[in-house]
Amino acid sequence: MNTYFKLLSYAGRLRNFVIPFLFTSAISALAGVLNLVLIKPMLDILFGQVAEETLQAMLVRPDGINPIDWFNFYFASYFVEGGKFAALQFVCAFLVIGIFLTNLFRYLSNRLLEGFKVNMVANLRQAIFDKSLSLHLGFFNNERKGNLISRITTDVQEVENSIGNTFSAGIKELLLLVGYLVALFYLSVKLTLFSLIVIPITGGFLGFIVKRLRQDAGEGQNRLANLISVMDEAYGGMRVVKAFVAEKFVGDRFKAENQGYKRSIFSYAVRRELANPVSEVIGVTMVASLLLFGGSLVLREEGGMDASTFLAYIALFSQVVRPAKEIAQAFSTSQRGIAAGERILSLLGQKAAISENKDSIDLNDFSKEINFKNVNFEYETGTPVLKDINFQLSKGKTIALVGPSGGGKSTLADLVPRFFDPTSGIIEIDGNNLKNVSQESLRKLMGIVTQEAILFNDTIAHNITFGIEATQEEIEHAARIANAHEFIKEQPNGYETIIGDRGTKLSGGQRQRISIARAILQNPPILILDEATSALDTESEKLVQDALTQLMENRTTLVIAHRLSTIQAANEILVIQNGQIIERGTHSTLLENERGVYRKLVELQEV
Repeated sequence: MNTYFKLLSYAGRLRNFVIPFLFTSAISALAGVLNLVLIKPMLDILFGQVAEETLQAMLVRPDGINPIDWFNFYFASYFVEGGKFAALQFVCAFLVIGIFLTNLFRYLSNRLLEGFKVNMVANLRQAIFDKSLSLHLGFFNNERKGNLISRITTDVQEVENSIGNTFSAGIKELLLLVGYLVALFYLSVKLTLFSLIVIPITGGFLGFIVKRLRQDAGEGQNRLANLISVMDEAYGGMRVVKAFVAEKFVGDRFKAENQGYKRSIFSYAVRRELANPVSEVIGVTMVASLLLFGGSLVLREEGGMDASTFLAYIALFSQVVRPAKEIAQAFSTSQRGIAAGERILSLLGQKAAISENKDSIDLNDFSKEINFKNVNFEYETGTPVLKDINFQLSKGKTIALVGPSGGGKSTLADLVPRFFDPTSGIIEIDGNNLKNVSQESLRKLMGIVTQEAILFNDTIAHNITFGIEATQEEIEHAARIANAHEFIKEQPNGYETIIGDRGTKLSGGQRQRISIARAILQNPPILILDEATSALDTESEKLVQDALTQLMENRTTLVIAHRLSTIQAANEILVIQNGQIIERGTHSTLLENERGVYRKLVELQEV
């Protein structure tokens, strides 16, 4: 139930919804019950069972507000003044009004419920997405994208379909059920007590099914998340799938997950569908028992029950099964929603590894230096990635990181914008520990260009202005500096051209130059360049390198270099190997070390 109420809280203030929903549901239930109670006076008229003394008692004007007393008063008045047909007309007119009120307030309650559900679902989706955006970068390295997408789409949809309906059944159908039971006790206490014997049996059976349903529902949601992950990976890597003729391999992976999902859903459906026929069998058995027991009361000559009351009772009791069945079915199907809700809440409960201090400061400018002091870092405890890193990046200077792949260069660069925090040691910017600086102000000081140009399925202009407002002149100026303006103008719609998913309509060099234009437009004082030219052909590399040279002018730069010819002018070069700085110096001084790793790397690239 804790999960259930946590999910409901995302609909907003429950009081603003529950009070009007209770009112409309109560009016609808009351009118619905009264409609069936009216069967008795109709049958009394048709069977001629309205005794004179009963009429005289009903003709006394009521003092209170009991609706049944007032109905009896007007019914008797019409009966005395106009006869049986007039009384029948009154009952039928009252019946039509009751039906109208029942459906009017049912519509209003359903409208309130739909508003409640869509508000809850929209808030849940927003909360999940906002939470995922706030989590540190390492979370996305460990979590499958398909799993995250599944929580925002299918899990939230399941919450809407089951939790919202359960809430409706828990209020509206429960009110109706209570109304029917009150009416049944009013008609016959003996018969109603007899019928209630079976409720514990039904409750115990449904409780067993509900427990098993939750287990199956949880497995089903996990299977579906895996299915979406397989699809996401297959579609995203379709070029590799085709190139390696791996269609069968990927198809078999999908088949295995699909079959597992099928089995879990079938198991869930079998148990869910079992609840309906069993409850119906129990319901019919109850009706048959009532017919037997009630019939014996009708057949008694003394102290029994008249036929019209018994028929009205049976009509009412037949309607009790529907809300009881709705409640049972809603709570059985809610197990899928609760299982989905637990997956959602587990994500919303994730603690951000990179947290913001309450007294963090905002940096509006970069004026001095970035200092690494005895920095160590581990992704997993006991497996060091960086060891005892010490260096200083002064304003306006360029430091290059070189070395074999897997040495920790990109990890070191990721520590500067605080994508990760050091395991030990301190990183300072202008004398302030990065942990004491707000993440937003820190990252606004930095422009990052990576080896893979991350673009979005939008226009070229929107990819350049990503996250900021800019005029067309400013966009074009940034594009010119990035050597991108000419090829952009050649596109079908210029700057308004849609570039496709991840910019697939553009070449690698064109995508990279748009990324550089984006960094230029941000006009950051600090640049982080992560092998920005390593994946390009010679011609594209020259254009991109020219753009990077212009971008780096008068800026502080940390550059990870794959092609060492691009970083010879760096103020300092750090050679990173196995997470440690093993050499440092300028290009010329490092070349003087005949046995040095840097010189060996340069000689290998000159071959």
